[in-house]
Amino acid sequence: MLQLALTLIAILLALSRTVAGWGALGHETVAYIAQDFVSSTTKSYVQKILGDTSADYMANVATWADSYRATSAGSWSANLHFIDANDSPPSSCSVDFSRDCDDSFCVVSAISNYTSQLVSSSTSTTNRLNALRFIIHFVGDVHQPLHDEALDVGGNSVDVKYGSTSTNLHAVWDTSLLTTLEGGSTLSTARSFATTTSTQIKNKSNGWSPSSWLTGITSTSDAQDTALGWAQGANEYVCSDVIPDGVDAVEGKDLSGDYYTDHNHAVRIQIARAGYRLAAWLNLIVDGKTGL
Repeated sequence: MLQLALTLIAILLALSRTVAGWGALGHETVAYIAQDFVSSTTKSYVQKILGDTSADYMANVATWADSYRATSAGSWSANLHFIDANDSPPSSCSVDFSRDCDDSFCVVSAISNYTSQLVSSSTSTTNRLNALRFIIHFVGDVHQPLHDEALDVGGNSVDVKYGSTSTNLHAVWDTSLLTTLEGGSTLSTARSFATTTSTQIKNKSNGWSPSSWLTGITSTSDAQDTALGWAQGANEYVCSDVIPDGVDAVEGKDLSGDYYTDHNHAVRIQIARAGYRLAAWLNLIVDGKTGL
């Protein structure tokens, strides 16, 4: 009975850990940015697999992995949305695959696995569709700092406020900061913000160096190391922006004011990186080069 109870607790923690990813808004924005940068060949490849030639072809499936995870058939995939960095923020942030990817079953290994399925010519039509939908989603997830952190169940157990809403730290980083930043939460909001962000990437605005975001993206055979690098980069924001002064500095506090002002830049650049890298990764799978 004790073992059963512990197993149920572990499952519930995994499910609560991944309530929204970046939230629908964030994942759709990442997908739209990727759409802006994929090659014409990659666009055709993705649209054919998805069976969708609309202007929203990637955005339409950006949250499929969250919906699937919430079903009885898909509950097994809950742990694939994150990697539990057992580090010591805010004094020390780090991600180590052997230490943090439990049973090699985490977002880093998932990106590697589903990349392999997309590359393989023997993958079935159904598995190829699911692999693509997982990749579109998980590249977004791995760029959310608290999807790369074990402390307080990735911030889920840190109670905070956002304006008049009682919420938790993970949800603030999933959704609240981004909704304030984008000024809404609809699909059209995501498209508009993605257009602005894509222009900023092209113009190297905000002091951004998009070419540096693609460092290490050279071969799909290095998918695990590439995804681990993305996780490590996102995890650094746990120390610098999520809880720079520790959990006590945010617990019970309203994060919609100075906290938002001081840290929304991290959300902005991580959404931009996720979309740009997703495009580069899909181009690499299809064309054998990032093309960016």
